[in-house]
Amino acid sequence: MGTLRLDEVDMFWTDCRFEPGPGWPAIRPLFDASRDAWLAHDLKAALAADERIRQEGLVLVPEGDGEPVRDFVIRIRGDRARFKW
Repeated sequence: MGTLRLDEVDMFWTDCRFEPGPGWPAIRPLFDASRDAWLAHDLKAALAADERIRQEGLVLVPEGDGEPVRDFVIRIRGDRARFKW
């Protein structure tokens, strides 16, 4: 789907630059729906959109050492991404 490049970590979220890969166009509408629902303060739609993203089975795979992360929340908007687990 893409590559995340770490920018900074705050208390709960990890902020990254997002570099889309070839699989991004197919999954982007799910992230757009999540973003739009959160911006509209539509909690029900936002949680449903986030669940559809989780159902895709995405995995965060660290470069080098480290175990893949399967249980996380991620937001992607343009070339920016943030996630927490």
